[in-house]
Amino acid sequence: MATQHHSSALHAPAVSAAYPMAKPGYGKRTAPGQQAGARDDFALLPTRERYVAGFVDHLPDGASMSVKQLAKQLPLYGQQAISTALKALSVAGHLRRVRCAVGAGDETRWVFRTFWSRTARDNEWWNTYLATENASRTTVPVKPPAPTAVPQQRTAPEATPDPAPTPAPAPATTPTAPPTVPTPPPAAFSPAYLALAQLGRKDHRLGLSTDDCTTLEPLAAQWLDRGVTTDYLTSTLTAGLPAQIDSPAGLLRRRLIDKLPPRLPDTTSTAPNTPAPTHRLLVECTDCGRPGPPEALPDGLCHPCHTAHSAGGRPSPDPTQIAAVKAHMANLRDLLKPV
Repeated sequence: MATQHHSSALHAPAVSAAYPMAKPGYGKRTAPGQQAGARDDFALLPTRERYVAGFVDHLPDGASMSVKQLAKQLPLYGQQAISTALKALSVAGHLRRVRCAVGAGDETRWVFRTFWSRTARDNEWWNTYLATENASRTTVPVKPPAPTAVPQQRTAPEATPDPAPTPAPAPATTPTAPPTVPTPPPAAFSPAYLALAQLGRKDHRLGLSTDDCTTLEPLAAQWLDRGVTTDYLTSTLTAGLPAQIDSPAGLLRRRLIDKLPPRLPDTTSTAPNTPAPTHRLLVECTDCGRPGPPEALPDGLCHPCHTAHSAGGRPSPDPTQIAAVKAHMANLRDLLKPV
């Protein structure tokens, strides 16, 4: 457990209005059920962690949580120190970094979020909350089917007495023209029939009669029922023809049977009660970024990082040592330059 550090001189700076927001769907997310903010919210944390936590707590939802952006706003510490502070806040139960899959199919993409809790939570609380968050994010409500309209039945009209017959008029003496018989509309041809009938225009050797088109129409309709277009059907029937064709109908019948394409599953329609594919929410190790299920990353750390942290970990390098190493490497590069 962290020890209390009494220091009132160090306060996190106020959040600037120009602080960058993350892309939509990314950034900070505030966990529910937190206590009201108070002056001693992070009093049990070390000075650096209390400084970073106070700043993060005042960030709005959707704000960028990258180490680089936090270091720009917190000038007292560099990126490495901010990263170490975030790891300590994760162990203390204040944050979890997660990956969320949004969308479905080819539109699926991963977004990265940081869930923040002012109130420190244990691993059991975080696991339960993240499981609930994942369920609410992936549940797709099933839209009930629209009610079917019941057709209104027409009531038979009341019977009315037939009017009295009227005497037929006397036949006219002038001859009348015979009644005109309406011409029936032309019969509608199926796409399969039309595709067969037009083969003779593509290649005169494939000219078919009306009876031939009617006979071969069911075979050609099977092609169209399997999702191919009339252009595909035509190109397949006219490709690689022999030099001489004695029986166009026989040749096309053989090709329609032998080259019938396979039936593919229908992917355009889904059953109304079929659940959408779900993607589990993954927690990222706050130290190294390795993803995994929430229960496999206690304190927000993967097993190797958690073991290193429990053992004390490696001490953070002194900034003066880092500067000295960089200067030494620069001198070496200068010496190795060709004259």
